Amino acid sequence: MAETQIEWTDATWNPVAGCSLVSAGCTNCYAMEMASRLKAMGVPKYRGLTRHSGKRAIWNGIVREDEVSLGIPLNWKKPRKIFVNSMSDLFHERVTDTFILKVWEVMRATPRHHYQILTKRPERMGALVRSKIGEVLPNVWLGTSVENAEVAERIDCLRAVPAAIRFISFEPLIGSLGAVDLHEIHWAIVGGESGRWARPIREEWIDEIFDSCATYNTAFFFKQWGAWGKDNKRRSKKANGRVYRDKVWDEVPNASVSL
Repeated sequence: MAETQIEWTDATWNPVAGCSLVSAGCTNCYAMEMASRLKAMGVPKYRGLTRHSGKRAIWNGIVREDEVSLGIPLNWKKPRKIFVNSMSDLFHERVTDTFILKVWEVMRATPRHHYQILTKRPERMGALVRSKIGEVLPNVWLGTSVENAEVAERIDCLRAVPAAIRFISFEPLIGSLGAVDLHEIHWAIVGGESGRWARPIREEWIDEIFDSCATYNTAFFFKQWGAWGKDNKRRSKKANGRVYRDKVWDEVPNASVSL
């Protein structure tokens, strides 16, 4: 619910807190550690959302809808790109349809903002958008996370969702996807994992996505190498930086609403 250092957005908005692990990309989710810290700081919203396994905080499956946070974007007068639920997944099975529709009402009431919704549950997103939401809001971008070929079917699910902008976060990229089909996908964000338990990223995996972006005219955004550089050596995220093929890639899709 604040300004953020995430390179591809301006702010985060978290009307939902808590989640559960669904695939390998969730293993080292930064939001689990952050929720644990916020709980320790006495933030009620994050109390009881994680358990500890060894030195790690792990989601325990409790999900909390936060009615108080719903109105926050209404008070932001300056247009922003807003990442919705950086600390959860709006389409988690324990988030009610009723609450998701309330989130949609806020987004409909604030066309000055662009909302970026990222889910690992695109099947539910598609079903709900088609059955209960219906309209395509030009300021709402819908995306899914794909970390390796084992969950590549999420791309097909996303492609079937009515949306002004469809995007994929290939972060953390922990495996090859081959020549990925990005037909009707407008934006690809690629990044390596960071943190204590980060898994390596390989340049050839990025190359595959980069080449597919060129084939399908998909905007390419390289977020970070993370903890592992292109030479497969571990360093700090800052030291490894964001340069790929000798430049920083900050491409974004052509939005239908001007910021």
